[in-house]
Amino acid sequence: MANQVVTVVGGGLAGSECALQLAARGVSVRLCEMRPQTMTPAHRTAAFAELVCSNSLKSTRPDSAAGLLKSELRRMGSKLLECAEQAAVPAGGALAVDRGAFSALVGKRIEGDPLIEVVHGEVTDIPEGRVVIAAGPLCSDALADRLRALVGGESLSFFDAAAPIVDAATLDLDVLFRQSRYDDAGRGDYLNAPLNRDEYDAFIDALVGAERVVQRDFEKGGLFQACQPAEEVARTGHDALRFGAMKPVGLTDPRTGRRPWAALQLRAENADGTAYNLVGFQTNLTFGEQKRVFRMIPGLQNAEFFRFGVMHRNTFFDSPHVLDRTFAIPGTKVRLAGQITGTEGYVEAIASGLVAALNTYAEIIGAAPLELPVTGALGSLIAYATDPATEQYQPMHVNFGLVPPLEDGKRRGKRERYAAYADRAERDLSVYLAARSELFSEGELHG
Repeated sequence: MANQVVTVVGGGLAGSECALQLAARGVSVRLCEMRPQTMTPAHRTAAFAELVCSNSLKSTRPDSAAGLLKSELRRMGSKLLECAEQAAVPAGGALAVDRGAFSALVGKRIEGDPLIEVVHGEVTDIPEGRVVIAAGPLCSDALADRLRALVGGESLSFFDAAAPIVDAATLDLDVLFRQSRYDDAGRGDYLNAPLNRDEYDAFIDALVGAERVVQRDFEKGGLFQACQPAEEVARTGHDALRFGAMKPVGLTDPRTGRRPWAALQLRAENADGTAYNLVGFQTNLTFGEQKRVFRMIPGLQNAEFFRFGVMHRNTFFDSPHVLDRTFAIPGTKVRLAGQITGTEGYVEAIASGLVAALNTYAEIIGAAPLELPVTGALGSLIAYATDPATEQYQPMHVNFGLVPPLEDGKRRGKRERYAAYADRAERDLSVYLAARSELFSEGELHG
């Protein structure tokens, strides 16, 4: 493959996975990343695969869609999932990572691979030859304009939000207690801030009445549901957060021996436990208001913020109507990957980069494109995102609502049904991988 060069634009999750997968198959890669010369509204570093919102990659439960996706990626040899598992921090039944350690591991692999040439600087036009655009939802304006012209369709957009991160040394551990839900024994992976009814009522009133950075745009329907700011959730009902991000179910306050009225959970940001993020508290409040309102939470009265919550506009393309089933722009050698395609989520972005690499490699060797079983987490997401019959396309995480129903007709509870979905998906993927040895054979990998 020495004479084959693929340009990958974007050093985020999708671009990094794509570059490493192509190089592992002997394909030379030119990886273009505009940071640090040109930064985005959300990124803070020039590191590869920087996580800009939460540090959680969601559930590891095998009978959840997120857990099934991780299992599928592990079986297909995902490079970034391996890095994430090496950089994991305690998070109960979820995979959360030390952001810095994760990015460092990815960067070491990329910079140490002799088949990957890293080029820093903004890409303002579409490169010649085979190209994978994995520029993310914060793609530069110039490149986004060129892509719009090439696809001949409309791009869409939505708002995305990130939660604040606080200094662990400034938290009151006489008030906060360490516990995972339903964890009566053991250390627990979360810090919990308990609120009684009066404290919760006062906090919600302050949260709803606080000054926001963006006001008018929220009423235009531009919010992606999975990233709703906490203040917007609170506006839907006084108890909405108490049954959502602040639900106290499965928690016992050791000071009272009872379940609190509500509770905010904090999850470690790094392996040393020096920083914690406010779980589920993406926000668009002004920085001053974030200090005032979040310090009303018991245990956070003296909290210092390493990073305030932020909100930014994300752009994605109407993939079912402008891309083919391999996420390529018809009639070109350009393929899109990552969140710019509307496959939403960290692990979904990694998966998209893997798929882009495999489809590009299949083109190079003259093989059939990747066509994963629709019974799986990734296969069903790809099917949704590339189906021209999809109307009003919106960003989508993997979920069991995308997979075909079970064929045996048995009535099952939700957990049993999800376990059956996962079992079927694993079986179908095994058959498919065995039939595609030209893409997955270990003999073709150089490292």
